[in-house]
Amino acid sequence: MSIVSEAPNYLQVFSDGSVKRFAPEIPPTSEESSSGYKSKDVIIDLSKAITGRIFLPDIPGPCTSSLPVLVYFHGGGFCIGSTTWLGYHHFLGDFAVVSHSIVLSVDYRLAPEHRLPIAYDDCYSSLEWLCSQVSNEPWLKQADISRVFLSGDSAGGNIVHQVAIKAMRNENLRVKVKGLLLIHPFFGSEERTEKERADGATGYVAMNDMFWKLSIPDGSNRDYFGCNFKKQEVSEAEWREFPAVTVYVAGLDFLKERGVMYVEFLQRKEVKRVKLVETENKSHVFHVFHPKSEATCSLQQQMSEFMKNN
Repeated sequence: MSIVSEAPNYLQVFSDGSVKRFAPEIPPTSEESSSGYKSKDVIIDLSKAITGRIFLPDIPGPCTSSLPVLVYFHGGGFCIGSTTWLGYHHFLGDFAVVSHSIVLSVDYRLAPEHRLPIAYDDCYSSLEWLCSQVSNEPWLKQADISRVFLSGDSAGGNIVHQVAIKAMRNENLRVKVKGLLLIHPFFGSEERTEKERADGATGYVAMNDMFWKLSIPDGSNRDYFGCNFKKQEVSEAEWREFPAVTVYVAGLDFLKERGVMYVEFLQRKEVKRVKLVETENKSHVFHVFHPKSEATCSLQQQMSEFMKNN
């Protein structure tokens, strides 16, 4: 049995189809307040093994005010990652404090065992769960589901785009998605970009191609709608109703170019509010690897301001 695909220190896929993932340190949840917030894990759909982690900020005084909700989708090329990873735990817990919001971070099923669009469907189901549990789950009693924001990094940023479209098309969904915050989003296409064709890009391109090959449906290529946002069938009327969007890119990130292209695409579609924010001299998902850094604190402040203004 041989290794056919590998992301060193994270993922190995073997010739018999089996998959081995290497999980980093996983912090326990704490229903007692720590660092200004508490956290606990919840089951979103037992039959599909979809789970989540709620982060609830400490709010002084009586718990009468409503709080916005950030629903977060982790990255990892659709093949690795978890809301339980240490970097996500610290980043999202601290963000709940900074933004005075309730955070629901979602663990969806991973490829290659569960190829797209399963991740999109799993993450959309978290919005339906939110609707059904807002009156039953004590940790959601302050949740204002008319002020829900979707966020995620890398593949999670890609998922944000797809879940927003599904939510927009369901008139019966009680959740109101007010804005999208995509962090270093993972998109692609069969056509190579200028940066992807440049000298020194071979390793980055090969790794991205590997994750796409493992995650898109069998028989598809990188012009699959989930990879290439230009291939998605969305009407002009739907684009006009699209939520406010901010895309966060990192100056040293190989995927920065794709994030800029996504912003330019939305602007051409005349989405009402689209903004690009760059963190200079930082790499892909720096906020996960360095959740306590000055750059991460700045990102959290920028995201908080976006939520307050929408």
